[in-house]
Amino acid sequence: MSLESLTGLLVDEAPDAVIISRADGTVALANRRAHGMFGYPDGSLVGRSVDDLVPDEVRAVHPQHRAGYLTSAHPPLRRLPLRGRRSDGTVFPVEVSLAAVTAPGGDMYVTAVLRDDTAHREAAQARALLAAIVQSSHDAIVTTDLDGVVLTWNPGAEQLYGHSAATMVGSRVDRIIPADRKVDEDEVLALVRLGGRMDRYRTHRRHADGSTIAVSLLVSPLRDATGTIIGVTTTARDISDREVAEARVQAVLDAAPDALLGVDAAGQVVLVNAEAERMFGHPRHDLTHMSVRRLLPDGLPPASAVLRTGGDSTPLDTEMLTGAAAQGWATRNARHRDGSDLPVEISCSALDTGTGLIVVAAVRDITDRLAAQAEQQALRAEAEQQKLEARFQRTQRLESLGQLAGGVAHDFNNLLAVILNYAAFIVEDGEGTAFAKDAEQIARAARRGSELTHQLLSFARREVIRPRPLDVNTVVTEVHQMLLRSIGEHITLATRTAPELPAVMADPGQLEQVLVNLAVNARDAMPAGGHLTIDTAAVIVDSDHAAGRAGLHPGRYVRVRVSDTGTGMPKNVIDKAFDPFFTTKPNGQGTGLGLATVYGIITQSGGTVQIYSEAGLGTTITVLLPVTDEEVTTEPALPSPAEVDGSGTTVLVVEDEDALREVTERILVRAGYTVLTAADGIAALTLAHAHPDRIDVLLTDVIMPGMLGRDIADAVVAARPDTRVLFMSGYAQPVLTTHGTLSADVYLLEKPFTSAELMQALQEQLRR
Repeated sequence: MSLESLTGLLVDEAPDAVIISRADGTVALANRRAHGMFGYPDGSLVGRSVDDLVPDEVRAVHPQHRAGYLTSAHPPLRRLPLRGRRSDGTVFPVEVSLAAVTAPGGDMYVTAVLRDDTAHREAAQARALLAAIVQSSHDAIVTTDLDGVVLTWNPGAEQLYGHSAATMVGSRVDRIIPADRKVDEDEVLALVRLGGRMDRYRTHRRHADGSTIAVSLLVSPLRDATGTIIGVTTTARDISDREVAEARVQAVLDAAPDALLGVDAAGQVVLVNAEAERMFGHPRHDLTHMSVRRLLPDGLPPASAVLRTGGDSTPLDTEMLTGAAAQGWATRNARHRDGSDLPVEISCSALDTGTGLIVVAAVRDITDRLAAQAEQQALRAEAEQQKLEARFQRTQRLESLGQLAGGVAHDFNNLLAVILNYAAFIVEDGEGTAFAKDAEQIARAARRGSELTHQLLSFARREVIRPRPLDVNTVVTEVHQMLLRSIGEHITLATRTAPELPAVMADPGQLEQVLVNLAVNARDAMPAGGHLTIDTAAVIVDSDHAAGRAGLHPGRYVRVRVSDTGTGMPKNVIDKAFDPFFTTKPNGQGTGLGLATVYGIITQSGGTVQIYSEAGLGTTITVLLPVTDEEVTTEPALPSPAEVDGSGTTVLVVEDEDALREVTERILVRAGYTVLTAADGIAALTLAHAHPDRIDVLLTDVIMPGMLGRDIADAVVAARPDTRVLFMSGYAQPVLTTHGTLSADVYLLEKPFTSAELMQALQEQLRR
């Protein structure tokens, strides 16, 4: 091969585009890379003008620039950032190097070596963008070599650690590592040298002012262009505020009377409270990361099994387990450290921690309760031996469950009051922070729990009611508009009210709840649409009709009927329809308290409720409420509470639950009240006797060991007639009349209450 052929081959195979043109701009030679770069078929550039290869906007002046270059000293030009034009008209960045030579014959040629600059510029832009991201990040991003010498130090690191970049770059990173963390840091560095990384590694760092900062770190290897590990990249985020929030949440959890266990997907315990330590006999550090089956041999369901999939906006909610022997709570065994087993009830909920779902189990020791239940079962067996009528047996069973539900609601309301108000403190004190948003979710869950306890008390006929003479037609009319929005357009709602209906004695809010519960059940029975009818009438029940229905007495009644054209119910479902926690709805779509609540409200108001249903035809539920001779009255509107200033007002708080007494005192003190506290009746009377000044309000729990709240109130008022009395309870049976209503001289604040509700109740008492 001749030298000329070899030269031509080398030029044609060059990685860069090579174009040789004459003085007039005609292309004399172009290699394959040049044809590919500009989008021309091989060999087609030769003979064309180089002016065709520049953008349209500079093509007119390009010959002048070429001539000016050739008539000057035309020195070589290297890596000029210019733009080229492809055959399809697209323009792209190109880096050009030029050299002009004179051939032996006197002709002048220009050699241009061109390189597509797109990838280079994009890489430079990407590097600049990455650098800008690092510089603008609020996280502290630091790189060090393998000897711990700082290579880079972004503004986030300056802000977090208090050292400037000028001070730290070139210095050892040990300046910000506390002495007690050096061993941990050496272990992390050894892991990174092997190519590992640490995610969300919690540790501490030292600030320039000497203080210690809690941080969460992401530690990863720093590699060069060849992939060799040359150092460490550390991204740090200040979590000091989060640790404070977690401590406050832990305090709330430790106030819970039930043992709480948080279990991850691997079955390891990751969260415990103080009651869990007491119940299982293990210290907290041993419980954490222990297999849950060591504590609960039957284990727990996975998080997916306790997810509620209903229409509530909260993605995760409590889902009760169902055991063979109990409904609602699952009755199982827990194992103590000494190997003994104790019967417990377990309620589970799923919690999203941001890093995965965990199952939170509330575990309650029910040893004493089972003994009481065994005694109740013996009494029930004796009653069954008397061969009472089947309907009467069913009524007794509901009553027994009602008593149990009332007791559970009382304890739970105390717990909810503590959780709700401590969460409110966190929200108020940490407004605008991340942990305040977490506390809002805690408060929201507590409010949902409060709604559930009110349902429990309603079906148990232990709910506080404030009956007054009512026009049932007015209640039906008011509920009509609300139901139109809630039952959906696929259902036709009709109301037929009888004229001049006599008054009944009932709580208007509870009667509304009855209608809403019945309408929602009817809606669910008509998924494809149908007709829902609510009608009222005045009826007279004679002795013959009353004889066939338990709890119904002869007399005048107002009848309310709710009828639907839905799927109907078979007899075996009708027989259990009023049982608490019984539901035919899919798992997670019903609590089983709807009809039980209706039954409790109506019977507590002296009425009866009856179901008639045929499968495939529909259901009619008939409510009878006794007529009253009292005139219908309008409830006066409560004045809006003004800004509360309790200065100069003394409140004596009597509450046997320590956590609730403390949170109530804290609310009152924040509002300016002078607060005296007592844990029982004897202490309250002693304090009232010894206090030299006026006591304006006695705020007392209703149910306490030793002395009930009503007895404490009588004794205090006897000694201090000017003292106002405000009862508080989640289970107010001892202060209710035999009909389950409040006497005119009894004022009750229902648990759980918020600080605003407490302030309003006190202000109303002080204005009376």
